[in-house]
Amino acid sequence: MTPSYRNSRDIRQLGINPHCWYVVSSSQEVTSSPVGVILWNQSIVLFRDTQGKINALEDRCPHRQVKLSHGKAIGDEIECIYHGWRFNGGGDCAYVPYLQENQKPPKCGIKTYPVRELYGFIWVFIGEEKPDIEPLEIPEWEHLNYIATVATIHTQAHYSFLIENLMDMYHGHLHQNWQAWTEAQLDYITETDNKVDAYYEAQSYYKIDKIWSIAQLFFPPLRKLHPERLTVSYIYPHWYSTLGEDFKIYCLLCPMSVTETRAYLIHFTSLNAFWRLHKLPVKFRQFIKNSLFGCAQKMLDGLVEEDVRMIEEEQQAYQKHPQRRGYELNKAIASVQRVMKKQAIAN
Repeated sequence: MTPSYRNSRDIRQLGINPHCWYVVSSSQEVTSSPVGVILWNQSIVLFRDTQGKINALEDRCPHRQVKLSHGKAIGDEIECIYHGWRFNGGGDCAYVPYLQENQKPPKCGIKTYPVRELYGFIWVFIGEEKPDIEPLEIPEWEHLNYIATVATIHTQAHYSFLIENLMDMYHGHLHQNWQAWTEAQLDYITETDNKVDAYYEAQSYYKIDKIWSIAQLFFPPLRKLHPERLTVSYIYPHWYSTLGEDFKIYCLLCPMSVTETRAYLIHFTSLNAFWRLHKLPVKFRQFIKNSLFGCAQKMLDGLVEEDVRMIEEEQQAYQKHPQRRGYELNKAIASVQRVMKKQAIAN
């Protein structure tokens, strides 16, 4: 049961700005069968038509109110498991198996959502107006010089706890076995109504500059600390970070409720330093990119596991004592809290 709190402006009870694109699934998760997802208390079903196009509908059959995601895709329609009613991508009832000759399918259309499939993920827009913005750009996804690894974050906590965790580079103390940097020091912050950039100076364990330097990723004794710029950015509602010129991480948010958040973490390792590689045939470079996909999985999963444990403890502590104030010294946290409040309250 979701607890009820008194302070509606409390950061831990904020809603979301619905006029943004949110990532609800990876492309791989939506194959031939419908998939049910939740985006801020709204149940949505995703399914592919015969052309492979993604459709997003309210996950509800208007006949008996059961979930359409329990059913299956038939041609360009989704069929309810209960009575076999079918609905097209526009949300209209297209077929009822037991209609009489003089009957027509009822006009009981269900809600549809703008949906995009980009960068290996499914993006959904739940705002009432037609979207006039584009999803966050991730140019590294298709770029041949970047190797990707993807991890899923699923935490029983408000999305603000996750954002604060991502913006706070001092919490690297937690990740003794997985940390890519150390000794982070906040340099300065820039802030607008929808974005915060926090610039840290840090010591990095990795430097990808020669072919043998790739071995650092797998053999800790080969790593040597060196100074590197560490930048973290919250561009509502998503997040990304760069460590020098070699690494970039995105976190794509799907707030599910006031106490549950799902997100996708994408880690990119750059091969830009290897100029000879750029002269090889494109097909071979694509083969290398595909073959190395997921090479940082162990590290990414380790980071996620440790972070989720801390985030959920924060949520649990808040629920027990919602009026208890913490003591925050990182100015980046105050900045992202202001942005979250501006975005949620203004909408």
